[in-house]
Amino acid sequence: MDAIESYLSTNRSRHLDELVDLLSIPSISALSEHKADVRHAAVWIQQKLSDAGFEHATLMETGGHPVVYADWLHAEHAPTVLVYGHYDVQPVDPVSLWKTPPFEPTIQGNQIFARGASDDKGPTLMHIHALGALLAVSGKLPVNIKFCIEGEEEIGSAHLHSFMEKEREHFAADLILISDTTMISPTQPAVVYGLRGLTACQIDVRTAASDLHSGLYGGAVPNAIHALVEVLNSLHNPDGSVAVAGFYDKVTPLAQDEKEQYAKLGHDDESYRASLGLTQLHGEPGYTTLERLWARPTLEINGIYGGFQGEGTKTVIPCEAHAKITCRLVPNQDPGEILDLIENHLATHTPTGAQVTLVRQDGGKPYLAPYDHPAIQLASEAYAHAYGTPAVFTRMGGSIPVVETFANVLNIPVVMMGFSLGDENFHAPNEHFSLDNFDKGLRTLCYYYTHLPQAMGQA
Repeated sequence: MDAIESYLSTNRSRHLDELVDLLSIPSISALSEHKADVRHAAVWIQQKLSDAGFEHATLMETGGHPVVYADWLHAEHAPTVLVYGHYDVQPVDPVSLWKTPPFEPTIQGNQIFARGASDDKGPTLMHIHALGALLAVSGKLPVNIKFCIEGEEEIGSAHLHSFMEKEREHFAADLILISDTTMISPTQPAVVYGLRGLTACQIDVRTAASDLHSGLYGGAVPNAIHALVEVLNSLHNPDGSVAVAGFYDKVTPLAQDEKEQYAKLGHDDESYRASLGLTQLHGEPGYTTLERLWARPTLEINGIYGGFQGEGTKTVIPCEAHAKITCRLVPNQDPGEILDLIENHLATHTPTGAQVTLVRQDGGKPYLAPYDHPAIQLASEAYAHAYGTPAVFTRMGGSIPVVETFANVLNIPVVMMGFSLGDENFHAPNEHFSLDNFDKGLRTLCYYYTHLPQAMGQA
């Protein structure tokens, strides 16, 4: 490990320069005008893998943005690790709220600001650098490696499931390693063993054939926005719980040992509330904040639109209105079944004179790993090597739909070792990444890969 530490220190400037290069590519997968930029990022990753000494570096076409593949498969009797990451990023709107240009990486103090810095270009590149360091120092790796770095994570990995079904033999491995999760704090790393799932839909409300004059028709006809507000209000109880019949029926209760572990983390509700600028926290009764965030399902209204949106006044009765909904799901909840329940709820809560339609959108299932698996337990030890404290084992409130895809298609455990922090503004203006975690993360990963064969009983 001393030689590896020396190599990482010597090559720190080069590693940072490469991160700046990658972050400068506006690989926004959601916007068609950036299609060429997304492919540019894929080619950049492909070349960097080849430069680092990995073999068979190639772009694999998916029907959408390509998957970057590379491997090194010369460690006999050692486990094979599939490293997953993504090179695509979220849109940058609203640009006016960025303090520095989103694709002109800027270092301030010990933070690097750019879209994709934390989610997920920084963490993805760390694996290439860490494994490249092991190759450079030893001329070989302690484990076999395959890379799967995709370009559609930020748009739901739309093509990846069918791609993995087709290529499952090509990506066969003993475990998957992902660094697209977060730590508890700068001094408390975390190994994530559970993710919430996701399902999305749009509610469309229609009343008259066209918008109507509020003076000529007001008081005699239904208003689509009024109807939508009534429908949306019916989705929750006053205490914050979801009012959709059957919504909680299949939820797996949180185990007592998990409850005890979360309580030991010392979460401070008052500091949490103040940091968010809230006057009060609100949510499903009977659960702590961490339990609500990590192990309970939600139904959120993400957007509402309809009627006149411009400056001034327009005396109109809107004939249509719309709302966007997402639900975070927990183990045993199925995205399709939840949408069925919401659709049934809408049918029994349709206001007089309105037509209410549910438009189904993409989703992903929740995931829960066996956190007593030796590959997952080793992750905590690896963090302790670099951070001076072992990682805690937590769930995460967010969703990574591809995790459940990997677990089911390849039937292997998923190890989630994140190096980002929850306040680093991923998906928001001024996204940034801690260079302290960039440095410590490289040392964590080098330790993990070095000790994995012994942990798996394959040394």
